[in-house]
Amino acid sequence: MVELIAYFKRRPGMSVAAFSEHWRTRHAELVAKLPGLRRYVQCHTLPSVYATREPVYDAVARVCFDGDDPLPALSQGPEYAAVRADEASFIDPASLGSILVEERVIVDAPAPADGVVNVAFLTRLASVSVEGFQAHWHDRHGPIAGSIPGIRRYVQCHARGSIDGANAPAWDGVALAWFDGTQAMRATAGSDAYKRTRADEANFLASGPPFVIAREHVIV
Repeated sequence: MVELIAYFKRRPGMSVAAFSEHWRTRHAELVAKLPGLRRYVQCHTLPSVYATREPVYDAVARVCFDGDDPLPALSQGPEYAAVRADEASFIDPASLGSILVEERVIVDAPAPADGVVNVAFLTRLASVSVEGFQAHWHDRHGPIAGSIPGIRRYVQCHARGSIDGANAPAWDGVALAWFDGTQAMRATAGSDAYKRTRADEANFLASGPPFVIAREHVIV
């Protein structure tokens, strides 16, 4: 099974509410028709985030398909063509990106039904190899971050490549951490585990990772 993470911003001039509505309804219906689709989860950046800053992305989608490499055949079908055609209705094309990932579960527990997910986009230090980055992130950093009080579920998505196979992926990994809510997430900042997690980032990350705080909507 192959997993793809896509991330993007809304079309210029489009409101956040209209963007979210189109993505959850019209576009979700089109994606759900893709052959071989096993899972489709939308992560909508919380409306409250926009009161203080413009987030790096308005949306993050997690999509899983049957097989090890179904994308070339999938891209030839009418269902895929309909999905791509609809993107112009609500997505800024310059912002759209995607990576193929391998999921590694660190804290294996159900995500809270009404909780939030912190989605962080990771870039490794230039001096660290892909293999070294993945080993450090999983073996050393994972247990530290997983011990942060309040984390309900924690998943590392290690980049396998870009969707076109020709370019290096834009991100080396995507970290997903679920909490009961934004208050529960903010409360972790004073913990020793959180401080050790942030301190360890300098050992393998190029900079503090950009992130979005989102609410999940499971479509498939």
